[in-house]
Amino acid sequence: MDADTFERWRHDHAFLGARHGTHERRTWAVVALTAVMMIVEIAGGVWSGSLALIADGLHMATHVAALSIAALAYLVARRHVGNDWFSFGTGKFGELAAFASALILTMVALLIGWESVTRIIHPVPIAFGEAIPIAVLGLGVNLVSAFLLHDDDHHHAHGHAEDDYDDHDHHHDHDHDHDHDHDHDHDHAGRDDHSHHADHNFRAAYIHVLSDALTSLLAIAALSAAAYFNLHWLDPIAGLLGMIVITIWAYSLIRSAAAVLLDAVPSRARAELIRQRLEMGGDRVTDLHVWRLGPCHLGVLAAIVSKHPQPPSHYKARLDGIDDLSHVTIEVNPYDTGASATVS
Repeated sequence: MDADTFERWRHDHAFLGARHGTHERRTWAVVALTAVMMIVEIAGGVWSGSLALIADGLHMATHVAALSIAALAYLVARRHVGNDWFSFGTGKFGELAAFASALILTMVALLIGWESVTRIIHPVPIAFGEAIPIAVLGLGVNLVSAFLLHDDDHHHAHGHAEDDYDDHDHHHDHDHDHDHDHDHDHDHAGRDDHSHHADHNFRAAYIHVLSDALTSLLAIAALSAAAYFNLHWLDPIAGLLGMIVITIWAYSLIRSAAAVLLDAVPSRARAELIRQRLEMGGDRVTDLHVWRLGPCHLGVLAAIVSKHPQPPSHYKARLDGIDDLSHVTIEVNPYDTGASATVS
């Protein structure tokens, strides 16, 4: 077999998101910004003797750790994108990092809740002169970070779009051009679920800074009310409210990341559309697997029984117009009337 023919049929396993490079750079920028803020607060607290500054600096350290996990996931996934040790590429590194970040976020929320309950039972004096400026400064840093991590165009790049990371391009494993006669079916499946487009790692980093911004905002409101209206109980109540919201966000992130790690079907409508396309002319699909390989990348493994079996490329051509199918494997078996009486 000549090299050109081999390359034509070789499967590419580069399943990183279409904005992998952009998301990686922005995440590292937020890590740097948060780390600088952490160092300034701890150094300022040591210099001034302010325990509040030191405590908030140590709190920022947990966010530096979580955001670093997200940034390192981008780095490792990019550097090992061509490593054949990973059977289906490195596209799921982001989900692994997002799951870990969500667990860290859950622990932070529980710690906030524990501290809030403790403050309700055993109130402590609050140094409003230090606490309010720290909360305002923290809110400013988190708003800047949230701006950097906000995916404002809700990018839904298709699997054949040009990638943002260096030295690698996406391409489908189909050996044909897309047939746009099936756009109506594609739109129907696309409306069902866009979760396979999401970069959960980037979303996890965004939720981290957003949760910190929320706690800072609640703290500013509660501390201001406590300082001017002597309502000291509002501070721990605001903490409990923040814990509830952050826990809900973390739970949502855990569910979405875990679904990808467990190879859950990303879209039932899309899976059904694939089955309908393959079951034409009396052909039957006896086994179908659809799973997410990375942002905007889906894998398909299908076994077909046919009275008139065709080459796999014939069945792949039926899937033209369904976006994001980056790794399609078709198994074709002839229908044997003598041995297939139990096939339904």
